Amino acid sequence: MKNNFVGILILLFSLNVFGQTQKKEINQQLQTWVSINTVTRFADKWAVIGDFHIRRNDFVSDPSFYFIRGGFSYIPNSNISLNLGYAHMWLAPSNPDWSTFSDENRIYQQAQFNIKFGNVSILQRLRNEQRWQEKIVNDKSSGDWRFTNRVRYLMSFTFPISDKKSWPQMVLSDEILIHFGEEVVYNTFDQNRFFIGIRKSINPKWSYDFGYMNVYQQKYSGYQYDMNHTIRLFFYLNTSIRKEPIPTIENSGDE
Repeated sequence: MKNNFVGILILLFSLNVFGQTQKKEINQQLQTWVSINTVTRFADKWAVIGDFHIRRNDFVSDPSFYFIRGGFSYIPNSNISLNLGYAHMWLAPSNPDWSTFSDENRIYQQAQFNIKFGNVSILQRLRNEQRWQEKIVNDKSSGDWRFTNRVRYLMSFTFPISDKKSWPQMVLSDEILIHFGEEVVYNTFDQNRFFIGIRKSINPKWSYDFGYMNVYQQKYSGYQYDMNHTIRLFFYLNTSIRKEPIPTIENSGDE
C-alpha cells in the first residue's frame, strides 16, 4: 500500500513537470453557484436523492453550467450512505464567440461517512465518476466524446460558533479531484475546491450553506488554470414519505 501511494505521488509530480516547462497561465473568474440538494426516504434504509445546480460566470452575467443529478441511496445507519446514480451537465462554451453548449453524461458511485467529535461534525465523501464529455468544434457538435474516470475525496468540518442555537454554524471543507483517461496526459490533477462559510437550519426539513468557494482547476494543456472565486449558496431538503420518523442523512451536493 505504501509503495502504491509513493508511486502515485511520483506520477503526479512527473505529469506536473510539463506545466513547469511553460509559463503558467491562470484565468481569474468571479462566479455564483446556487443549488438545491434533496434526500427523500421511502424505506428504513433507502432513499431517492436528487440535486440541481446553476453556476454563472462574471458574478451572474454569463452561464457556466446547468447540472442535474439523481440516484438511489442505501443507508445502513445514520453515519453511512452508499449512492449510485446518473447525472447530466450542459456546459457553456469557454469561447465568448460560441453559443453551443456541450453535453456531459455521467454515472457515479459514492460512499459517505459522517462522524462527530464533541461539537464538530465531520463528513467524508469518496465519489467515483465515469464521464462522457461531448467535443464541440467550431461551435458545433463534432459527434465525438471524451471519456474520463474521475475520483473525488471531500472532507468537511461543521462546528458551532456560539452556544445559541439560533446562530449559524461554521463550515470548512476541501475536495480534491483527479481523473484518468486516454486524453488525460498533463493534468491527472483536475481541480481542488476549498469552501468556507456558514450552515443554517431553516426548519427540520430545510437548511442551507452560504460562503466562499475557491475552485482551482487545471486544463488539459497542463499549463493553463482557472482560478474561480465563487459565491456559493446551497439549499438542502431532507424529507420522508413514511409516517414513522427516520433519522436524516445529508445529500452533500456539489457538481
